[in-house]
Formats: sequence, C-alpha cells, structure tokens
Amino acid sequence: MDLVLLAIVLGLLAVVYGFVTSRQVLNSGAGNEKMQEIAGAIQEGAQAYLKRQYTTIAMVGVVVAVLVFVFLGLWPAVGFLIGAVLSGVAGFIGMNISVRANVRTAAAAQSGLQQGLTLAFRAGAITGMLVAGLALLSIAVFFWYLVGPGGFAADSDEVVYGLVGLAFGASLISIFARLGGGIFTKAADVGADLVGKVEAGIPEDDPRNPAVIADNVGDNVGDCAGMAADLFETYVVTVGVTMVLTALLFSEVLGDLLMPMMALPLLIGGACIVTSIIGTYFVKLSKGGTNVMGAMYKGFIVSAVLAIPLIYVVISYALGGMGTEIGGAVAGIDPGAPLAEEGTAQQVVGFTAMDLFWCSLIGLAITGLIIWITEYYTGTNYRPVRSIAKSSETGHGTNVIQGLAISLESTALPTIVIVAGIIATFQLAGLMGIAYAATAMLALAGMVVALDAYGPVTDNAGGIAEMAGLDDSVREKTDMLDAVGNTTKAVTKGYAIGSAGLGALVLFAAYTTDLAKLFPDADVDFSLENPYVIVGLLLGALLPYLFGAMGMTAVGRAAGDVVVDVREQFANDKGIMAGTSKPNYARTVDLVTKAAIKEMILPSMLPLLAPIVVYFAILFLAGQENAFAAVGALLLGVIIGGIFVALSMTAGGGAWDNAKKYIEDGNHGGKGSEAHKAAVTGDTVGDPYKDTAGPAVNPMIKITNIVALLLLAALAAG
Repeated sequence: MDLVLLAIVLGLLAVVYGFVTSRQVLNSGAGNEKMQEIAGAIQEGAQAYLKRQYTTIAMVGVVVAVLVFVFLGLWPAVGFLIGAVLSGVAGFIGMNISVRANVRTAAAAQSGLQQGLTLAFRAGAITGMLVAGLALLSIAVFFWYLVGPGGFAADSDEVVYGLVGLAFGASLISIFARLGGGIFTKAADVGADLVGKVEAGIPEDDPRNPAVIADNVGDNVGDCAGMAADLFETYVVTVGVTMVLTALLFSEVLGDLLMPMMALPLLIGGACIVTSIIGTYFVKLSKGGTNVMGAMYKGFIVSAVLAIPLIYVVISYALGGMGTEIGGAVAGIDPGAPLAEEGTAQQVVGFTAMDLFWCSLIGLAITGLIIWITEYYTGTNYRPVRSIAKSSETGHGTNVIQGLAISLESTALPTIVIVAGIIATFQLAGLMGIAYAATAMLALAGMVVALDAYGPVTDNAGGIAEMAGLDDSVREKTDMLDAVGNTTKAVTKGYAIGSAGLGALVLFAAYTTDLAKLFPDADVDFSLENPYVIVGLLLGALLPYLFGAMGMTAVGRAAGDVVVDVREQFANDKGIMAGTSKPNYARTVDLVTKAAIKEMILPSMLPLLAPIVVYFAILFLAGQENAFAAVGALLLGVIIGGIFVALSMTAGGGAWDNAKKYIEDGNHGGKGSEAHKAAVTGDTVGDPYKDTAGPAVNPMIKITNIVALLLLAALAAG
C-alpha cells in the first residue's frame, strides 16, 4: 500500500499548488471601480446559476445513490457519493477562480501581453491542477480505505464495484454540469449575438446589450465549471476502469503483483501531476514575441517530455523492473475457464512491464497528435478556418455549407490516430495496453485543463475591457489572448473525446469480462449473425444523435427566450441604446438560468436509462442471453457513433467561431462587412455544436457503459 500512499502525496501536491497559485492570482490588482462592478455582476450570476444547478443535481443524485445502495450495497453507494460530490467541487472551484481572475487579467493586460497571459494561464492552471489532484485523491484515498491496512471491503467485488460506483457518481454529475452549463452559455451567447450584433449592429460585449452579462456568466459555468467536471469524470473513469479491469482479469492469478498493478495507474497520474506543475512555469512568450499559442505549447511539451522518464521510473519501481513478465503469471489459465471463453485469456498473456511503458508512450503521442489536429482545424492560421472565412464572402448559406463540410472532414485524422493507437497498444499488451494508453492520456489532464480554463478567463477579460471602456490597446491584447483561448478550448474537447473513446473501449472490455465472471453459464452470442447485436449497435449509434438533437433544441429554445427578452428591453427603454439608462442584466441572467436547469434534465436521463430499457425490452422479447448481447452491442454503438458526433461538432463549431474572429481581424472586409454578418450566422450555428451538444457526448458515452456494468452487478446480486 506504500504505492497508493505515494499517489495520495502526489495528489496533495496538486492541491497545494492550486492553493498557493490562487493566492498569487487573487493578490493581483483588480482594476478600477467600473471593472470591479462588472466583474461582480458576472460573479453573482455565475454563483447563482451554479447554486441552482447543483441543488437540482443533488436531488437527482440522492435518488440515484439510494437506488445504488439498494441494488448494489454500501461501498458502491459510498463511491457514488464521493465521485458526485468531488465532481461538483471541481466544477465549483474552477468557476470560482475564473470569475475572479477575469478582471485581474484585464487589469494585467494594461501592463502588457505577457502580464495578461501569465495571470490568465495561472488561473487556468489552478483549475487544471485541482481537477487532476482531486480526481487522483478521490480514487487513491477510496482505494486505500477499502484495501489498506484494516481495509473495510469484505471481498474483491466490493472493491471493484466501489470503484465503478465512484466513476458513476463523477459521470452523472458531469453530464448534468456539462449539458446545463452548455445550454446556459450558448443560449446567452446566441441570443446576445443575434439581437446585438446582427439586429442592433452593436459590438460584441457592448454594455448596452442586456444579454452581455449572461454571456460572460455562461463562459464560466459552461467552459470552466462544465469542463472541469467533465475532465474530472474522464480522469476518474479512465484510471478507475484500468484498476477494475486489472482486478477482473488478474485477481485470481497475480498474487503479490496484483496490488502494485492496481496502484500503477495512480502512480502514473501522480508522476504527470509533477511534470504538469513544472510545465506551467514554461508558458512564456519569447522576448518581444506575440505567439501566445507557441507559449502554451512550450508548457505542454515540457510536461509531456518530462513525463516519459518519470513514467518509466514509476512502472519499473512498482513492478520490480521493466523486464517483469506480467503475462508469465497468467500463462497457465485454463483454456476452458470463463475468461478464455470470452476471448480474453489471450489478451492478458505475454506482456512485460516494458510493454506497458511503450503503451503509455503511445497514449502520450495520441494526446499530442489530437491536440495538433484540433489546432489545425480550429486555428486561424490554417486552411479549414480560412476556407470558412473565404466562403463568407458569398453569403450566409455558403458559410454554413463550408462549416458543415469542415466539421465532417475533421473526424478523419483523429479517428486514424485513435485506430492506430488501439492496434499498436493491443498488439503490445492486449486490453491492458489500451487501458494504459488511455491512462497516460488522462495523466496530463492537469496541463490540458489549464489550457482550457485559460479560455473563459481571457474571454471575460475582453468583455470587461469593452464594457469598462478601457483603451483600445487593452482590447487588442485581450483579443489576442482570447483568439488562442478559442483554440485551446477546442483542443481540450478533442483531447477529452479521444481519451473517452479509448476509455470507453476499456469499459466495454470490462462489461464482457464481468459478464463472463458473473454469468459463466450464459452462452452470449456477440456475432453479427445475431440480429439482437445489430439491434443494439443501431440503437447505440442512435443515442449520440438523439442526445445531440435534444441539446441543440434546448439551446435554440432558450436562445429564443433571450432574443425576445433583449428585444423587449430595447423596445421598452429607448435610453438603453442611447446610453442614458442601464439594461436589466439580472433579468436576462435569471431567464437563462431557469431555462438551462429545466432543459438539462431530459437529455441527461437518456444515457442513464438506455441500457436498462434495452436490457428489459430484449429480455421480454428474446431472453436474457440476447438481452446481454444487445446491451453489449449498444455500448459499442454509443462509442462509435459518439466519437464521430462529438469530434465533428466540437471541431466544426470551433472552426466557425475562429472564422468569424479571422474576419474581425480585418480580413475579407473586417467587422461590419457582409462576410462578417455571414460569419456571425455560422458562429451562431457552431456555438451549440462546440459548447453544448458535442462536449456533452463525452460523458454520455461513458455513463452508458458504466450503467451497463452496474446493471450486471445488480442482476447478479438479485
């Protein structure tokens, strides 16, 4: 258990970093009175929204916790509560730092671009390290509590399902936070743009727009709190399911090596926290330079490169040398055992500690490649974004056509990278190879979340600079920071989706392995000749499309309410446009809050109920074995369909957004041109793509798989 305690210490290091850095950020100057007044309104709106959101989520969570306790027992229920609470805490802390750092970034930008970058990135790094640290601590402390000296778990099944319960709690809160925050931010953003930019012809973040505070609130509750909860969940699920798969495959045969193997993913996560903290200090512009994205990449590259030797060290230390034959311990598995019947005996035979190291490196390489590909599709320096901007010259329709084309095209390269990663890691170490690649990807979550959380801080800083009437030179600097923030937000979403794809495959493997263990006499036919497998695949592939449609529709409805509200305020108070009276910001914030809370419930229930409904429907029609096959196929369908929907939406939406910014920088006619008006339309379409429906598919994929795992356990217990 010394390995687990070491992981706990490294998790605490991230929390200490977050605390110390938050003091540095909060001790920075907060600008003049006008800036602080605007920032205060954003803080108030964000806190009011999150309070209402988490109150609603808590009511659902309590009901689910009771059901988990009734059907699965104490430790899965305890794990669920820990995962749910800490996922909420991660989101709340992320939002809390963001709404205080925005005004300080605007103030720092008055002194220079580097000062603004430093403060905004430090704020993002606080969120990133706290997400990674709290996620690591939640798994490590709970695991230590269950199996450490005087451990409380009665058997290995309690440990396994305790960890699955932990992942379930994190996933459930994440999907609510991601979807609710996404609906809020995009309803406010779309409503503000349609009436402000398009109808009234006023600039973005103009204080005369009643939706402008709601828009800035949305950046925090969606892109910061929502993403923090999302990556917390992805981290917990990926690391947790790697430990679960280790227990399912090796619990009977590894002997003294079982605990080090289960603790190893925790150590890899802890090692990368250290390298991510070091990497944050390398995010600096070159002397006299303005390449903000290059500064970001310096920090990420340092984190990833330093991770390589540290991962080597922790694998060697945990497993007693890189030549340790993990496969040797299981080579004697009886070919007639349940695991062999499911085709997994071969997958756990014949790999070494060194193979796990190579798999981890492949995971790091996948991370780097997906980040580069996402930047290519969303950065203003490359063909995709510029092609959308060029198409805007000929109208709104051609902008939308080209944006849709880019969103579809953007799925190809990430898919090829993921496929290559799956093949390479499976060849090296079977299912465990895929699991360790996903674990290494998530181990860098601290740095990647830092890149993402930087985005809403700079976006808000620009809004505050505009509303407070700061010098144009300040807005120029915040615009430079914000343009990169759009790309880093898209990069993080691509990273989360790619890692979710690998993690979900491991979850599916856990499902088939657990099925063989819990129902050894069930003759489940997963071949495509079984029509119920086809049924499951089709239903699974449908879910992301239906889920995405529900999310997009929710944004459209809520945005329509915002448009009506802003139009009414303009019509009823002519002094708003004249600048002689102040809009009712609070009314619009409250309107969007109510709409987002109401709209997030139904879509969030879809992945929660789908495996259960499919199981019992097929059970009634065709028996239990076909029901198991249909649910397994459902999980594969969700993974395949979900990856394409999520990648397409997030990259396409980011490209639309940055095409608009590219035109605003003076290209193709600049602000106010016909091309700009067409680009605003494209950005309006892309907003719910990239910030609501697309990213929420990520937790949706995993929660569907986790519910299926828990369903098996409940059926076996019953």
